[in-house]
Amino acid sequence: MSRVWLITGASSGFGRAIAEAAVAAGDTVVGAARRTEALDDLVRGHPGQVEAVRMDVTSPEAPAVVDQVVDRHGRLDVLVNNAGRTQVGALEETTAEELRYLFDLHFFGPAALTKAVLPHMRRQGGGAVVQMSSVGGQITGPGFGAYCATKFALEGLTQTLRQEVDFGVRFLIVEPGAFRTGLFNPGAAYLSEELPEYAETVGPTRGYVTGGDGSQPGDPAKAAAAILTALDAEQTPLRLALGGDAVDNIRTELDTRAAELAAWEQLSRATAFDETAGQHP
Repeated sequence: MSRVWLITGASSGFGRAIAEAAVAAGDTVVGAARRTEALDDLVRGHPGQVEAVRMDVTSPEAPAVVDQVVDRHGRLDVLVNNAGRTQVGALEETTAEELRYLFDLHFFGPAALTKAVLPHMRRQGGGAVVQMSSVGGQITGPGFGAYCATKFALEGLTQTLRQEVDFGVRFLIVEPGAFRTGLFNPGAAYLSEELPEYAETVGPTRGYVTGGDGSQPGDPAKAAAAILTALDAEQTPLRLALGGDAVDNIRTELDTRAAELAAWEQLSRATAFDETAGQHP
């Protein structure tokens, strides 16, 4: 049976690639974007199979789109929370407004959409939620503090959802490395105002983001195919790292954490009450 997808940020990058892969699989796609005209060619090329809806995931009205999709199509099988942006800035450079907006975009928006879709998936007996995280949901880098914080938060919420939702919903956290998605296009990344004190630590990150477009090794079309493969697997993984760079960096981080845990394990375990505490001879 064909599925109905709702994909945010569907106008470009991973969102567009996932939409095209789902269409090729014979599914119905509702592509959500702030600029729906970017989806006109996909809608024209697949009449009755693709529709575009205008959505800003940071808006309180965004979750209502979920109910509208179900009203029109009778069900919603896959929600892909993909909308996002790259942001670079040390914490001291990042304004409170910039930080809050990024959390609205990467965490509160996806959380609200996921919450909205769960009653429908419970009623229909299952579904899938794909959270487009990042290798930055597992590792950090100078200047990516705000970005990584939002992805860490989304991953923590989603890991918990898999533990508490018991009516057949699959949760997939996708952790891509560097892919040619347009996030590094000129003007695409948001850069906080620079402070000279961070030139040595955050400066190289700014240079990489503003000058690295077109050199990323990852192919978004292959990423989209991998996501569909994981969703269709008998056992969908909770996390799917995409790209050799993501695998290598996450493995290094996990090894570092394990080594640190082992090095401090004795002190960590020595914080329990003594068994004889409070006992009188």
